[in-house]
Amino acid sequence: MRSVVLPEFGPPDRLRVAETPEPRPGAGQVTVRVAAAGVQFLETQIRSGTMRGALGGAPLPVVLGKEVAGQVTAVGPDGDADLVGARVLAATAGTGGYAEVAAVPADSLVPVPDGLDLHEAVAIHRNGATAQGLVRAARVAAGDRVLVQAAAGAVGTVLVQLLKRAGATVVGAARGEHKLALVRSLGADHAVDYSLPGWTDRVRDAVGGSVEVVFDHVGGEPGRASFELLTPGSGRQIVFGFSGGTPLDVKPMELLGRGLTLTGFSAGLIWSRPAHARDLVDEVLGLAAAGSLRPVVGQRFPLERAADAHAAVEARGTVGKTLLIP
Repeated sequence: MRSVVLPEFGPPDRLRVAETPEPRPGAGQVTVRVAAAGVQFLETQIRSGTMRGALGGAPLPVVLGKEVAGQVTAVGPDGDADLVGARVLAATAGTGGYAEVAAVPADSLVPVPDGLDLHEAVAIHRNGATAQGLVRAARVAAGDRVLVQAAAGAVGTVLVQLLKRAGATVVGAARGEHKLALVRSLGADHAVDYSLPGWTDRVRDAVGGSVEVVFDHVGGEPGRASFELLTPGSGRQIVFGFSGGTPLDVKPMELLGRGLTLTGFSAGLIWSRPAHARDLVDEVLGLAAAGSLRPVVGQRFPLERAADAHAAVEARGTVGKTLLIP
């Protein structure tokens, strides 16, 4: 079968398609004929060598890829044969998803609701659960004024929609008119280009002052500027990444002096609680299947163009979810 192999850490062109043995499911596993594999920002960092520890000691060469959608083709010893043919979402043990067939833990399977396309399902799966977890962590209430950084990204596109369902006033921050148009189409009340001078003044004008909540996946200067927008006494900033390359820098006395809350959020903590994760996934998949939540697949690349997919994600030139299609 064809897989995208990483023989050594480095730039995107290190990713190459090669013939590899088709996996056989072991005990507690199934194999899935992959219809789409999601590309995560973390995987670009693993490939570059920045986050090689995330491989958990797996040796090179390696096939990256954690999130897949497709049909079950076989089950391991003593597995449930009725699963064969089922349309599912699944998570690999951390590697092996960028391939025509992937072996995954059977307990990671999530049935895809009827009427929901497999590509759309993988776009909403883990990113949707993350977005729902973020909304709950921030304790968003109706009437809150909320700023979403990277609002056109894989998590941001879901987050904007969930926040509107919660009754918040949403300002989506993104770069470039193409992304801003997408953010508006998802229901954001306002869209602001945070690469332009004076963007925070536009946020203040839009909401009539400060914001109660900031969702920060960018860090660095935009994250710091967002922090200055928080309402004294009630403002809270949820940090769940630093795609801009530099973490947010805030001193404890700044929180104390202004009565603010800074919360770190790791999606990994969602998946360490399987029952909680399943509840979040079921909720967002149900909303998508009912037409109440729009999955955004911004880019689809064949396996042969995995390097282009990684380059696009790294350059932050993508919107919504980026998929590899075997």
